Amino acid sequence: MKALSTKTEEAFKKNREFEFNERDFKFIVNLVGERTGIVLSETKREMVYSRLTRRIRELGIKDFTTYCNMLRDGDPNELINFTNALTTNLTSFFREPHHFEYLANTVLPALASTKKQRQLRIWSAGCSSGEEPYTIAMTVREVFPENSGWDIKIMATDLDSNMVDRAQAGIYVDERVTGIDKRRLKRWFVKGKGQNSGKVKIKPELQQLITFKQLNLLHDWPMREAFDVIFCRNVVIYFNKDTQRVLFSRYSDVIADHGHLFIGHSESLNKVSDDFNLIGKTIYQKIS
Repeated sequence: MKALSTKTEEAFKKNREFEFNERDFKFIVNLVGERTGIVLSETKREMVYSRLTRRIRELGIKDFTTYCNMLRDGDPNELINFTNALTTNLTSFFREPHHFEYLANTVLPALASTKKQRQLRIWSAGCSSGEEPYTIAMTVREVFPENSGWDIKIMATDLDSNMVDRAQAGIYVDERVTGIDKRRLKRWFVKGKGQNSGKVKIKPELQQLITFKQLNLLHDWPMREAFDVIFCRNVVIYFNKDTQRVLFSRYSDVIADHGHLFIGHSESLNKVSDDFNLIGKTIYQKIS
């Protein structure tokens, strides 16, 4: 890891509430790498400081070294809080809309015409606060209504247990849904009243399609059925190439023949996996 210049390091130290030395930073980088596969570069130093400072304040301890010692001792609850604090959760409804247009206009009609069993399995891997899996559910229900006879299950997982809880609740402030057209808002959301004014809640019809679980993608996966579609968007950008290769190999193992994989706008399978063909903008299909 490249060390900061003395001048830059001194500038960072000036406004710091807690001492944060090189040894502490290296320990945190190594620990988050071991636990999640996420690679934190030198440019993330101040992000690490900012996010973990909140934990140090809440715990009432004096500095980062004390906090790192707590993590070394293996406190299970704090290891969860540590992981949650350093997990980035940026998402929105219908983010990268071309993915959902392709799902609605190409993938789902193709499955409807080729699948002998009316069964659909989709995985949102890295679901954050739930906007992605709920968008998937809206898209699916608009193609396969409740009376269509299709058995639909959407698995939504995330490393951050706090995000999983928020996603499962399905409650959002009005600002989170401003980009959704009025027809969809009326059909899929309930507007809050009284103390819930300024919020909306996902309708049970969508919630019942989704199972939310906390999951570390680098650990064992509990799923037993093959998935027709996997969304893993803006997740692997935090992993090194070796970890990406392992992850996409595992996705290949659990995705159905000719199944579809959607990844993030800045991601690519080039020199990472030969198991998928690129068929659209960050849209891949498994080679069978």
